Amino acid sequence: MAETTKKVLIGGVPVGGGEQVKIQSMCTTKTSDVEKTVAQISALEAAGCDIIRVSVLDKEDAAAIKKIKTKIVIPLVADIHFSSELACLAVENGADKVRVNPGNIGGESGVKRVADCLKMHKIPVRVGANTGSIEKEFLNKFGRNEFALVESALAEVSAFEKFGVNDIVISVKASDAPLTVRAYRLLSARTNYPLHIGVTEAGTEEMAVVKSSAALGSLLIDGIGDTLRISVTDDPVKEVKIAKRLLRAVGLDKKFVNVISCPTCGRCRWNSMELAKKVTAYTENVNKPLKIAVMGCVVNGPGEAKDCDIGIAGTENYCIIFKNGEIIKKIASNEAEAEFIKEINVLLNDR
Repeated sequence: MAETTKKVLIGGVPVGGGEQVKIQSMCTTKTSDVEKTVAQISALEAAGCDIIRVSVLDKEDAAAIKKIKTKIVIPLVADIHFSSELACLAVENGADKVRVNPGNIGGESGVKRVADCLKMHKIPVRVGANTGSIEKEFLNKFGRNEFALVESALAEVSAFEKFGVNDIVISVKASDAPLTVRAYRLLSARTNYPLHIGVTEAGTEEMAVVKSSAALGSLLIDGIGDTLRISVTDDPVKEVKIAKRLLRAVGLDKKFVNVISCPTCGRCRWNSMELAKKVTAYTENVNKPLKIAVMGCVVNGPGEAKDCDIGIAGTENYCIIFKNGEIIKKIASNEAEAEFIKEINVLLNDR
């Protein structure tokens, strides 16, 4: 949510210039299979995806964009390599942005062709580099590091600027989290174009969560990043859910129920872990600012969660419910869950 970046519109959705960081994902379906692609996009929309990207491998994929666009709400980005013709076809069929590599779409004439199409239809382009696509000139000069990534990406920017394109989003991705952070910090200091951040090839779910949170969390806390994707080798809906949680963790999304819970210890004599999971699931899709605590024991619970709107802590025989650190109820442990959910509902309705 960098205020210093330029604002770019993607299908009417503003990116950059201090706007809320937007969540992106990418379809795993063949784009020409309209039914499956729309179904996946609908699931991603429901999960909270702001912008979706699809692969365009052939003319059938490009033509399918027109049909897909009539059935979805969020902006659609077409991902094209090796063909300026396909990039233009995607734009003509309604893509809200294209992601291309100027180095592989037919030389300068190919770049000009795409640039003219972008200007005619008034849509932006994303360019950039990852560790597998650094231009040889910069790879030979710098090696596989942040300087090569940034110089390669800025060269792609210049290729489009030469033909009058200025609505540009840039990315510099690596599968290495520290390198990703260094590259984006360097790029942020060199440009005011909005940045799409992500760790590429982050792996399956558990490692992808750790790597992406480490890298992107650092960048977002520094105010770097206007759109993000959490790359996961799995159902893309997981990418969106993880991204939402990351934005909440770094304080960029405050319209949610923040459930805090202690890890428990030997003092915990009731099943607070299970209740914490139930409360988290119960409030998962509530877009209201509320802080709820599920604490293991009455010794430290109310004090440690004093800033919470409501909380619960317990012993083997009874639980206490408290608001803002002050005890409001003492109830039998076997009645605690139902009573606590009841009190949560009162707060949700008040909000």
